[in-house]
Amino acid sequence: MTLREAIGQLFILGFEGHTPSEALKTFVRDLTPGGLILFGRNLGDPEEIAALTNALQVASPTPLFFAIDQEGGKVSRLAPPFTRWLSASAVGAVGSTELTHAVASAIARELMVVGINMNMAPVLDVLSNPANPVMAGRCYGSDAQVVAQHGIAFYRGLASEGVIAVGKHFPGHGDTTVDSHLALPVVPHDVGRLSAVELAPFAYAIKAGIPALMTAHLLLPALDPEHPATLSRRILTDLLRQELGFRNLVISDDLLMKGIADSTHPGEAAVRFIEAGGDLMLICEDEAAQRQALVVVTEAVETGRLSEARVLASCKRIADAKAQHLHRKMAASTGEIRAVVGCDAHRRLAESVGMDDKGS
Repeated sequence: MTLREAIGQLFILGFEGHTPSEALKTFVRDLTPGGLILFGRNLGDPEEIAALTNALQVASPTPLFFAIDQEGGKVSRLAPPFTRWLSASAVGAVGSTELTHAVASAIARELMVVGINMNMAPVLDVLSNPANPVMAGRCYGSDAQVVAQHGIAFYRGLASEGVIAVGKHFPGHGDTTVDSHLALPVVPHDVGRLSAVELAPFAYAIKAGIPALMTAHLLLPALDPEHPATLSRRILTDLLRQELGFRNLVISDDLLMKGIADSTHPGEAAVRFIEAGGDLMLICEDEAAQRQALVVVTEAVETGRLSEARVLASCKRIADAKAQHLHRKMAASTGEIRAVVGCDAHRRLAESVGMDDKGS
């Protein structure tokens, strides 16, 4: 693998279209990304999704992470006939981690059958601010222990069917009033409060073995008064790697979100993220920005700003994760897809969440 190909592995990229065009296959072969992320613009019917993931897996020089945001509730990318799941807040309100595990397992079965092997979930944020415009409905609750218990159950449910869980948004987005898609939120709490509330679910999930965490574009002055968490060595290396002992994949939130992009070009943000201790950078659209970011990271290695050893350390974590988790890379047959997606068992499970949440 060349240095350019190794650097490509550090990116999860979004793209346009829902069919495996020759241009899209060339994009994958040329940029050699570690993964691709799917949004509504990429999602046809289940058979079309399977054809897309299969074709791009074949085109890619290395196995691909295929990622999606399938939390349930308002953050659900897959439309019917995929099962419609209630939100994390509704699932958490039932109070059964067994149910949370079952829901995640069912979500994972529907993902895997169409070739999607990574879910940007569970949300491990603690909803301590009910006025939070982004996280309301997406959190398992306002108690750190409850969030940890359900988050771990969700991660294990995904893992039981072969899907990689990505816990988010480290170090905790639950007490914010600003959407990091639009600006940089500030979390003003002291270290004691952060440890007891915001960080606690992540610490428990790390001990439970969660394979990946996503960073938040947040400023936490008590931890680093200058740099957002995504670009902070104090937070990603000193705190996450060393103090909390996390050895698995660290994935950025989208580097085009304004919480980062208003102050830092995506190429520079990518370099700073790697310097801080991150592994996989998410750039969800804009092929020009994606290509430029890859060039900027390559130049940073060539000029000595980033060491080749640092890049290869992340490449090894990525390769190890793929070897451990991507046992079945390809989507299933049409018959199996139709037997799984939106099946009666999943529909009944989804309905049971709604009934329990209503107290019936």
